[in-house]
Amino acid sequence: MKWKFMHNIRFAALLCAILALPVSSEGAMGWYCVRNREHKQPQLGTDLTWVEQYGGYYVDHAHGDDSEDKVLYLTFDAGYENGNVAQVLDALKAQEVPGAFFILGNLIDREPDLVRRMVAEGHTVANHTFHHPDMTAKPSRDAFAAELTALEEAYTNLTGQAMPKYYRPPEGRFDRTNMQWAHELGYKTIFWSFAYADWDNNKQPDPAQAKEKILANVHNGAVILLHPTSATNAAILGDVIAALKADGWRFGTLDELTAGAK
Repeated sequence: MKWKFMHNIRFAALLCAILALPVSSEGAMGWYCVRNREHKQPQLGTDLTWVEQYGGYYVDHAHGDDSEDKVLYLTFDAGYENGNVAQVLDALKAQEVPGAFFILGNLIDREPDLVRRMVAEGHTVANHTFHHPDMTAKPSRDAFAAELTALEEAYTNLTGQAMPKYYRPPEGRFDRTNMQWAHELGYKTIFWSFAYADWDNNKQPDPAQAKEKILANVHNGAVILLHPTSATNAAILGDVIAALKADGWRFGTLDELTAGAK
């Protein structure tokens, strides 16, 4: 039923929107982007303005549709390595562009050298929680904070550095209380304004179609969510970045996004 609902929205009058779809009766929501090929920034619904009030970001408002400075933000949700994450890092290095990797504790435990490489090559390594739970099910602020703190400590023990205070909710599930807790803990919650179905390793999109989909749906100030475990993304990322550069795009960091988005 949920997917039928989203399908109907896609072909209705909403050509450009950010939606939060209910995922439980307790008020939990799921972040969802309705893509558009007009290269326009998505807009929050009026019932979601509180997301930004609690330090939520999904697009760079400072670089709007009319801005001559064309900037994109590449973000990756990375929970494990299957050979493709390293290839994604290779592509970013070859193209000399930064990315933001939202990682889990599993990646630190099993692939410490990969995490060290992300840091050494200038990427932002940020918090996707230690265990990837449904954070809206956490019964208290302390329980919520424990997931973030556990990853912070593991990251600091590995790298000797403090983890940047950027958080992405697992599966994009959130509620107002979560947003408030994250904000109180000093975190900025990073959503996205473009994503596509790249996460199922057993059902990877066709590379040519995936490349066309990304290029056709970019907009200024876009926060792009990709999964670096995707074989398709590993294969096309270098070409996608090269094509975007040729069209005048540059690639920003989360520090720039959060400094200029409001």
